[in-house]
Amino acid sequence: MNDEINQYIESLIPKRSSLLMEMEEYAVQHNVPIMELVGIETLLGTMNIQQPTNILEIGTAIGYSALRMAEALPKTNIVTIERETERFQQAKKFLSQSPDEKERIQLVFGDALEVVDEIREYGPYDAIFIDAAKGQYKKFFEIYTEMLTPNGIVYSDNVLFKGLVAQETIDQKRIRSMVKKLQSYNQWLMNHETFDTYILPVGDGIAISKRRGEVR
Repeated sequence: MNDEINQYIESLIPKRSSLLMEMEEYAVQHNVPIMELVGIETLLGTMNIQQPTNILEIGTAIGYSALRMAEALPKTNIVTIERETERFQQAKKFLSQSPDEKERIQLVFGDALEVVDEIREYGPYDAIFIDAAKGQYKKFFEIYTEMLTPNGIVYSDNVLFKGLVAQETIDQKRIRSMVKKLQSYNQWLMNHETFDTYILPVGDGIAISKRRGEVR
């Protein structure tokens, strides 16, 4: 999506609450990656159609997307994992300012690859939102889809990674490695034996995966 179209759509999005605007400003000032407006609006719109009652979010950051989901889905409970201490504490601080939504958000501190047993206790999940270490997306998917309800959906953010997944050559070694992992993940998702996946070119790219109910 080109910048003009993106800016036009952003101009149509209603203003968020003062708390959400504060979180957006904090993210800019402290270089915290949160979902782009068009991307999260698309995610929330899709979830509104799905109406999940229990969501697992892998990658809390400062709690922005968890709060957005809680506000958009007032009957939904959210379990969200964050491994970085500073971001976890900041998420607690922000969420404490929204007591109604806070009651439906369970913050879990730890590495998503290490807190599996704890997360299983809160499941099963109707939706899983993956927005953490990009190099671990496949592991997250494999581990946590075991806790997904039969009609559940997995949402993976950043799968287009600013369009870099479409480039053949990338100079920076670290970015090149990350892009290759995302390209591999996308290819794996699109050829998965039990899930159908659709990639939406909005925000930074959102993959939507749903179990098809039969093995190829």
